[in-house]
Amino acid sequence: MNDDRFQLLRLLEAILFATSEPLSEKELAGRMPEGADIQGLLQELKDLYANRGVHLMAFENRWAFRTAPDLAPKFHVEREVMRKLSRAAVETLAIIAYHQPVTRAEIEEIRGVAISKGTLDMLLEIGWIKPKGRRETPGRPVTWATTDMFLQHFGLESCEALPGMEELKAAGLLDARASVATLGGQGTLPNGAAVEETEDEEGNISDMLVQKDEEEAADDAYESGVLERHQQEGGDEEVPELGEDPDESTDAKAAAQSD
Repeated sequence: MNDDRFQLLRLLEAILFATSEPLSEKELAGRMPEGADIQGLLQELKDLYANRGVHLMAFENRWAFRTAPDLAPKFHVEREVMRKLSRAAVETLAIIAYHQPVTRAEIEEIRGVAISKGTLDMLLEIGWIKPKGRRETPGRPVTWATTDMFLQHFGLESCEALPGMEELKAAGLLDARASVATLGGQGTLPNGAAVEETEDEEGNISDMLVQKDEEEAADDAYESGVLERHQQEGGDEEVPELGEDPDESTDAKAAAQSD
């Protein structure tokens, strides 16, 4: 290799190291002296770096230096990313903690809005809530409760150690805004007049009711799937809630069938 070609090789190497984006052969030719053998120099430089920590690689006819593929796992870095819970997730978690075991419908009634699957998925992924079982009421809805991980994270011995109303007020953690009643569930207007069931712009309010039923069915299927997976992973078995006697419930059903 003569001195002129060696200097061209050094120049090409410097250009490729200095650029932040892969360069095409045409772009490289524009930065190299006129008449330089770009293809031959690239191949020579590629062979020179074949056994080094960085390789000269082509990406759709664009050239750049990259870390050798066999060294890539050495650069794998895990970082803990702190994610802030959304307001919906915080409210849902608080309701579950203070009212457990609680159903999705009860959470929605307290919050005044529907719960998205994303909110429950986030709390499940963190490991702070779990499906507790099914309530022995019509529809047998899934109930939710907090986990041991929730207690450990917040430094609580049990849920009885959760701060009370006065403690939350003293800490400034209670929302000072006046609570707003959900008028739709009450069926009354602010002045006490009955709510009229008028047709919507689409033509019939029954369409809205059908859509609501479909959404509730999808939510029930989601909760059933979560409960089933939780039990398959060795979670809590399905048990009646505190205060319910399973034998008494069974006797009552048998008596009703005999009548």
